[in-house]
Amino acid sequence: MIANDVLEALRDYAQSIERDVTFVLASGTHEKRDELVNFLTDVCSVSDRLTLEERSGAGLRSPLSFTLESAGAPTGVIFSGIPGGHEFNSLALAMLQSGGVALNLDDSIQSMVQRVRGPTHFEVVVSLSCQNCPDVVQTLNQFAQINPEISAEMLDGGLFPDLIAERDIQGVPSVYLNGELFANGKVDPAHLIDKLQEYYPEITTTEPFEDLPEQDVTVIGGGPAGVSAAIYAARKGLAVTLVAETLGGQVKDTQGIENLISVSHTTGDTLVGALRAHLGDYDITLRENVRVAVLDATSLIKQVSLTTGETISTRTLILATGARWRELGVPGEEENVGNGVAYCPHCDGPFFKGKDVAVVGGGNSGIEAALDLAGIAKSVTVLEFLADLKADQVLVDQAEARANISILTNVAIKQIEAQAGKVTGITWEKRDTGNVETTPLAGVFVQIGLLPNSQMVAGQLEITAHGEVVIDDKCGTSAPGVYACGDVTTVPYKQIVVSIGEGAKAALAAFEYLLVGTDVAT
Repeated sequence: MIANDVLEALRDYAQSIERDVTFVLASGTHEKRDELVNFLTDVCSVSDRLTLEERSGAGLRSPLSFTLESAGAPTGVIFSGIPGGHEFNSLALAMLQSGGVALNLDDSIQSMVQRVRGPTHFEVVVSLSCQNCPDVVQTLNQFAQINPEISAEMLDGGLFPDLIAERDIQGVPSVYLNGELFANGKVDPAHLIDKLQEYYPEITTTEPFEDLPEQDVTVIGGGPAGVSAAIYAARKGLAVTLVAETLGGQVKDTQGIENLISVSHTTGDTLVGALRAHLGDYDITLRENVRVAVLDATSLIKQVSLTTGETISTRTLILATGARWRELGVPGEEENVGNGVAYCPHCDGPFFKGKDVAVVGGGNSGIEAALDLAGIAKSVTVLEFLADLKADQVLVDQAEARANISILTNVAIKQIEAQAGKVTGITWEKRDTGNVETTPLAGVFVQIGLLPNSQMVAGQLEITAHGEVVIDDKCGTSAPGVYACGDVTTVPYKQIVVSIGEGAKAALAAFEYLLVGTDVAT
């Protein structure tokens, strides 16, 4: 069932397993059960330390549920479904970590998770085609392995339609804590940790951390610009820390990348893996899945306080915080996120199979989303504010050739309609005539560009009306010793290859500043 090349790769990874791991499968019958048994049998074939055991009374949800035990002890990690697709990595990682491979959560996060008290059961409803879901599943699986009072269950929504209907789920990942909605839609590990602190405020320590020594360079942001800056700074022999809410940034949401020169084709996941591996070649302190709580960018020695309670003192600062999805800002949008309003067609598209949907935005991302959805949805309506589409002509030609894609230009979105907590339509105005119409539909995918993540330096650095940090030709900002690079800045053309170059420039400018003790970039 599992391809031979995948099994060979898994066999190589399994050599690092130090403890016996048992896959405990619930007893019972299901039309997909033989497929699951064959799947797990293949997985267990890669190492003598892996065994499959069927057990009645295991306390699991379904005959399609299994849990992992480490040296006979429960890990709290549960899978309900057949974790193929993007979730195969979640299974492989859980297997390795149950076998003794180190967790990859920051020590400060592990310390917080250990302080959670009381039975805590997470359920993560996923789609196997969702590229964001594995990060959530893998983070919560690690929570379970850190704290015996925590358990984490991945559920393949496609195999549990009654649960989807009962909870009225229209987007993934949907995360539940002890049966109550915890988070849904596009969720990243940093957001999960924030939410955990909200639910269990006592886990945030007030005890002082053993802070890092003063850093030469602290980079905030883990996208291509931030990783490039960190590597270039480390190559100069500087003490470097990289703070990343999500390593890879927006790149993680990109399916195909064909404009990274010298690499004719790659994917977001593959590129993020390469960025992580390259970081590992250097002595760079990585603080991952944490947010900046307070930032002092104007003092001679800058202070970066993290949501974990740790504070980093640094001589220079490089801001590479990227951008986030731009919202429409119309009635019905915010209140229906996860209930028909979505920003990731790859994640949430499968929930609208055979339904009518709209894509707002006629740029490349909007038309690409429409093309993706056209293979799933009954119909796709593209709504563009301008009189003409701004997407590449090759994409426009493909969209116009699809019978179930219709395109409306020169329209302004007025409201997203909903009834009983679900989207039912979108109301728009024809800008040249003023005519207002409502298109009945079940889902709205918003693809109208990005907003710079510059909030943390508002009032400290010069920022444009559009939220971009103003930089000079060496990435210098209005504050000495503070540099910025990538999509958060005024640099034109928001491209991966541009961000990589800008990150290098920022690091080299910071190095020059440290050499001469003054901001040579100005």
